[in-house]
Amino acid sequence: MTETPPDPHEDQAEKAEKQAVRRRWLTIGELVAVAGVVIAGLTFWNGWSERRDAAATRAAEQAAAQAEAEATRRRVGLIATDAGGDTLAFKGVECALQATDIRFPPSLGVEPQFTVTVHAFQADWIARPLLTLTDGGPDRRRGRLPVLIESRCDGAGGPRLERAIYDLVWEIEPGLFGRSLKLRGLILREDKLGTNVDARLNALWDKPAAQPGG
Repeated sequence: MTETPPDPHEDQAEKAEKQAVRRRWLTIGELVAVAGVVIAGLTFWNGWSERRDAAATRAAEQAAAQAEAEATRRRVGLIATDAGGDTLAFKGVECALQATDIRFPPSLGVEPQFTVTVHAFQADWIARPLLTLTDGGPDRRRGRLPVLIESRCDGAGGPRLERAIYDLVWEIEPGLFGRSLKLRGLILREDKLGTNVDARLNALWDKPAAQPGG
């Protein structure tokens, strides 16, 4: 039998096809390698970003906690030192109280007061308007009056300053010569104040809230 000689064109086509296949595999391999690099980079970035965000959150929380602790440490914190009556003495919790400026709700019509050395509320400051407002009701009444107290106190770490609203607890009692106002306590109400404190004092003072006492 006579053998047919190989076609040189077919050999070249086959070689070209094999080269094309190899090129395709090389291209796919390169793409897979690039994709792997990209995925690894994104994974690293996400992990680093999460760690950075977590660190920033922890730092912010620690800063807020430290600020709150510092604010608490430097707070004056006023407390009454007696059961009250015609006067109600008060002092700083952990520091030596130096001076206070006291303001009442503007609608009460009472002038601001200032204390130094001797720190006490006087029932006479607010007796007339409160007795007038409660006139005609039960002889025994009880309520709270919001007051702004700006105080300066010397303690550990230096002077402390506080600007807070306290509730001054009052009681009207019947007596032989008519009704009288007594002061019964001092309670912290707000120590984070805005700019319009007078409006806040008026808003907190609910005049009809006074209830008959027991």
